[in-house]
Formats: sequence, C-alpha cells, structure tokens
Amino acid sequence: MRGFCGIGIVGVKTPLNVGTLWRSAYAMGADYIFTAGRRYPHQASDTVKAWRHTPYFEFESGEDMLKHLPRGVLTVGIEQHRRSKPLSRLVHPERACYILGAEDVGIPTYVLERCHVVVEIPAIYCLNVAVAGSIVLYDRGAKLGT
Repeated sequence: MRGFCGIGIVGVKTPLNVGTLWRSAYAMGADYIFTAGRRYPHQASDTVKAWRHTPYFEFESGEDMLKHLPRGVLTVGIEQHRRSKPLSRLVHPERACYILGAEDVGIPTYVLERCHVVVEIPAIYCLNVAVAGSIVLYDRGAKLGT
C-alpha cells in the first residue's frame, strides 16, 4: 500500500489511553503515534511492546506537533464539531495524520482550525479517545483494503 498514517492525542490525560492507542496502531498498521502536550506522569502501559515496531513521538504542544508534521500529510481531526462529517463518508488521505483530543476537553480550537478535515463517529455520547482512534484506524484499513 502506498502512503502512511500516524495517529495521536493532543493534551492526553491518562497513560492507559496512550498504551491502548499504541497497541491498536501497531495492530492496524499505523506508521507512528504521537502525543502533544501530555498531562500525565510517565507510566508503562504498552502491553505488547509496540514501541519496538511503531515509533512514538512526543511533542511539547499542539503547535509543536503541527510544525513537525511529515511533508505532504493531511490532518484529520476526530471530533464532534460543527465541521464534522460522519466517518462513514471519509475518503482517507494517502498520507494522513489523525488527531484526537484530550478525554475532557477535545482537540484545542487552534489545532482543530488547522485540520484539513474533521470527522466524527456518530454515537449518542463521546467515546473513549483510544477507542475512537482504534475505530478510525480500522475504517482506514477496511476502506483501503489493508
């Protein structure tokens, strides 16, 4: 398959969500994961040692992350927002960076405004951030045949 994808969380609050997302990213073929502006103390939660196979980048802030995106990547915000379209209608970019927000406050406005597209997973209430990321990665694989 051509292209690549990465996924991460801006302002993440809990290390368990990072570990779960990392495990899903590894299992579903993401090329890298990241956090930006994390708010938790370091703690090991990677039960399958995904760090051996899926690189992890840690940025100081959302702005730092946006400055260091890979060349040619399109950003996809995953958020319930007025700009959101249903995930079912998303045509995944060949080179994608999927951005999730913190469990309690979502994607910061300054990051959301710079996303090329924003999608949501239709549900009656917000999903756990790692679960939402896992669903998006599954959708990418299903639509792109990976």
